[in-house]
Amino acid sequence: MSSSVHGYFPCLEQPDKVSCMAVLQNSEDDSYLLPPNTEAWEERGIPDFVYGQKELMVEGIQWPQTVPSTPDTVSLSRFDRALRSAWKQRVELGLFRYCLGELQTRTLPGAVGFVAQLNVERGVQRRRPQTIGSVRQAFDPQQFNFTKIRPGEVLFRLRREPDGPAIVQQEDILVVINVSPLEWGHVLLVPEPARGLSQRLVPGALRAGVEAVLLSLHPGFRVGFNSLGGLASVNHLHLHGYYLDHRLPVEGAPSVPLDPKGHLHLLQTLPVPGFLFYTSKPGSDLEALISRVCRATDYLSDHEIAHNLFVTRGAPPGKASPPLALTGVRVILWTRKSSFGIKEGEAFNVALCELAGHLPVKTSQDFCSLTEAAAVVLIQSCLLPQAQASEVQAALVALMAQEEP
Repeated sequence: MSSSVHGYFPCLEQPDKVSCMAVLQNSEDDSYLLPPNTEAWEERGIPDFVYGQKELMVEGIQWPQTVPSTPDTVSLSRFDRALRSAWKQRVELGLFRYCLGELQTRTLPGAVGFVAQLNVERGVQRRRPQTIGSVRQAFDPQQFNFTKIRPGEVLFRLRREPDGPAIVQQEDILVVINVSPLEWGHVLLVPEPARGLSQRLVPGALRAGVEAVLLSLHPGFRVGFNSLGGLASVNHLHLHGYYLDHRLPVEGAPSVPLDPKGHLHLLQTLPVPGFLFYTSKPGSDLEALISRVCRATDYLSDHEIAHNLFVTRGAPPGKASPPLALTGVRVILWTRKSSFGIKEGEAFNVALCELAGHLPVKTSQDFCSLTEAAAVVLIQSCLLPQAQASEVQAALVALMAQEEP
């Protein structure tokens, strides 16, 4: 069968340039590295990564002609270098629950283009999910939360310069390693932990996620969000960000408009439809997108509807686009049945990356035997009943028709 298999070893010393996964360092990157004395980690404080409007406006981001096995390199931004050099150091210091090791990767044959990866350690070593019974469950300071992480797990603080016209001042966001990584560079974007925010999307967190995608020059850096009931395992507000050196079908999948102004589109692609929001530039267009998405997720949370969200560079809404047409940012929102806890017997758990086409598989047997048809069945089993899905779609269309606050 036609499939591609590759692996890499992030726990081992990396060359200066390796395909799209290059790790480059310079003197500025060193400011995000921990000092050799562990006792000094807490005293050191959290370094700031300060960025401005110009760094969000880079155009012409594209995949190399051949992905992933290519001698070409992609350019990495100041943000990429800071994140990757600091993340690599934390690997070498042993701050993760496991060495990511070699991730076997294959594209499942078929129309969708699922990217399956074997990640046995994550299935075995990750922290057990918290007991959650509601999409609207309140934050519980007695449960694990991000005020309890080790100082060395924080890479830096994202801090936005107030340099854009009519831009809302962005709150500071911590960039923290995910100690049970899905992929190289897997981090969490966490608003000030002391605020004790529950896992409910707010504009400042979403803005940081979209801007992180714009700050990266790597086309495979994506950001996502799982609601409670959508397989979020920690009820303390966070988004995921990670690198995947593969195109995903959601980048250019076709869509149709759902409202006359074209603010909301329906993504028409296997494995499941999703609501698509799009912006081609930062500024007022981005602020409008953030407002619309958060109004939609507020509605879903208020009505106890679990959801997942995925942010990626991609093509404008409309007909299917060629794989190189990454002209803006797509934000895709999926509604789903609530699922609390992990289902042990399945090949993968359905959350933000699986809905986007990236399938981290738990066992070698399932990795070798998984087919596109089986993956589609598993993902579609998480869908809302058709009548409820139609009701939600109508409600979101009505929301988009309302005057923006």
